[in-house]
Amino acid sequence: MLFSRFKTHLPAPEEALKGRPERDFTVPDRHTVLGNPLLGPYPDGLEIADFGLGCFWGAERKFWQTDGVWTTLVGYQGGHTPNPTYEEVCSGHTGHTEAVRVVFDPKVVPYTALLKLFWESHDPTQGFRQGNDIGTQYRSAIYTHSPAQQQAAEASRDAYRTVLHSSGYPDPTTEILPATPRPFYPAEAYHQQYLDKNPAGYCGIGGTGVSCPVGVAPAGD
Repeated sequence: MLFSRFKTHLPAPEEALKGRPERDFTVPDRHTVLGNPLLGPYPDGLEIADFGLGCFWGAERKFWQTDGVWTTLVGYQGGHTPNPTYEEVCSGHTGHTEAVRVVFDPKVVPYTALLKLFWESHDPTQGFRQGNDIGTQYRSAIYTHSPAQQQAAEASRDAYRTVLHSSGYPDPTTEILPATPRPFYPAEAYHQQYLDKNPAGYCGIGGTGVSCPVGVAPAGD
């Protein structure tokens, strides 16, 4: 992500850019790989999960390659500025992180399996960076859509913390917060399924090599 301003300070609400009441770009109708709608409507029985794990180009591909995932899209979440643009997020003045929204069938892939993929696909101990990508928009985050998701995410963090410590890593810096007061704002069209459109494009995703324990969260999520 070449436009990072290397901001490592989360702005307070009064410091954030004002944004706009509606986004000023169009989001594509369908996923270029899975063929399903990006913004819905989604079939009954599917659930939504939101994750931030660094550059969203490579992060999104990790999830669309997973059986049971119905669609994915990338966007901005966890900040203050309504309907931000990519350049605004990279400035560090919106408070958002780059996020992937995953719409999945829990009968095929449980939320706990998505959590395992999340933890193993990045280094959650780095704060406002992911490898060489530096800035608040690269921070590790999970935004939950139910009390069950919140409980599962916290349990997985606690279990993964133990194995990270045993491998010499510090505590995860991942923020785990309810999604309800933290809207997901879809990113511009060229970011959606970027690595499908640009197979040789930049992918900054890389894990610690530490396996996340299977069954780290309660069943029935």
